[in-house]
Amino acid sequence: MMTAILYLIWFMFYFALFSLVLGLIRPVFVLWFMDRMNRLKVLKIYGVSAIVLLGILIFSEYYFS
Repeated sequence: MMTAILYLIWFMFYFALFSLVLGLIRPVFVLWFMDRMNRLKVLKIYGVSAIVLLGILIFSEYYFS
């Protein structure tokens, strides 16, 4: 069960990184649901989520492996 959760978190981390890179190139692709789209919002949404997910992964690898 823990392995499945770790795989899900890894997937979400890679998705956030991919969306971050794609959003820095063209913000409309990843912020289609917002009324204003700029690169700062891409960094706030996907950059922070990637950092948080990486922190969770490091924490879980340290304590649960």
